[in-house]
Amino acid sequence: MSLGPIMLDLRGLQLEPDERELLRHPLVGGVILFSRNYSDIDQLRKLTGDIHQLRNPALLIAVDHEGGRVQRFHQGFTRLPACACYGQLYEKDRNLARDQAENAGWLSAVELLSVGIDLSFAPVLDINPGVSEVIGNRAFHSEPEIVAELAMYFCRGMKKAGMEAVGKHFPGHGSVGADSHHAVPIDRRRFQEIAMRDMVPFQRLLTSHLQGIMPAHVIYPDVDEKPAGFSGQWLEQVLRRQLGFQGTIFSDDISMKGAEVLGSYTERACAAIAAGCDMVLVCNNQEAAIKVLETLQAEISPASQVRLIRMHGRRLDSGIEELQKQTDWQLISRQLTSLEKSPELGLADDGIPG
Repeated sequence: MSLGPIMLDLRGLQLEPDERELLRHPLVGGVILFSRNYSDIDQLRKLTGDIHQLRNPALLIAVDHEGGRVQRFHQGFTRLPACACYGQLYEKDRNLARDQAENAGWLSAVELLSVGIDLSFAPVLDINPGVSEVIGNRAFHSEPEIVAELAMYFCRGMKKAGMEAVGKHFPGHGSVGADSHHAVPIDRRRFQEIAMRDMVPFQRLLTSHLQGIMPAHVIYPDVDEKPAGFSGQWLEQVLRRQLGFQGTIFSDDISMKGAEVLGSYTERACAAIAAGCDMVLVCNNQEAAIKVLETLQAEISPASQVRLIRMHGRRLDSGIEELQKQTDWQLISRQLTSLEKSPELGLADDGIPG
């Protein structure tokens, strides 16, 4: 069975019988987990094992695990600093900031891989000029070149662990104030300005360090009247043709307010796939997800199938308990925890969900 173009979420801590059947639908290709799906390591390992055993090839299992306020699993996992920590450290010690960003990429990925997670939607490649309500300290820095540099090291760490990186939110969400979870952001700048600022981290990384990209639910009317994640102009013309990206494109959650301008859930999914998305996320509305599976007419292209298969994470022989006994893990975990707690960094968690 092929991997379908739809990624769903689950209600709770275990697979319910109806969800098992749902995940066997040919249009399903992945599952995204949230905090409600986690209680402890053993429970999570059982859940991911059950999901992977349902299909061959196995469904992709994803999570948002950037660090800071966007980290779905806590107890039993290292608390990861917000990306802005590395940017502020960069102002004091560039080499140390690079090392810590790489360490964070490695540690976050290896912990997730050890419990059966294939990919994390990270790193954030948005810049933070102090405008965005939802990006904030999720961004590495306000300067595009510094964002690109630190994100490159973060991606290196993930790759070393055996996980592919997914950069977000193309072509950049950080320079618009509204939060696409709750509004329809509109960025009225000219394409040239966006390309010279917000797109720089994507341009630097997408041909060598990123196997995945997640576009923004932001409208850039100078390019297209549709949000980027539903725009063939952005995804096919700019991302694939101009910038040469050959990896997987994941839509952001089509349940978000920023996607409502496309119509019904099925219309949103159709638009995302038509624009060039390989996989569409339908989260926090299982009734709508079922409707999409019942009504969506979508062919699974061989090229998209190959891209999705490449997103499977490397299976680790040891579990997270064995991992946490290793000297490297213990040292890096202490360093990252200390970095997040360093009072001189002056960071505050603003409490906005991911």
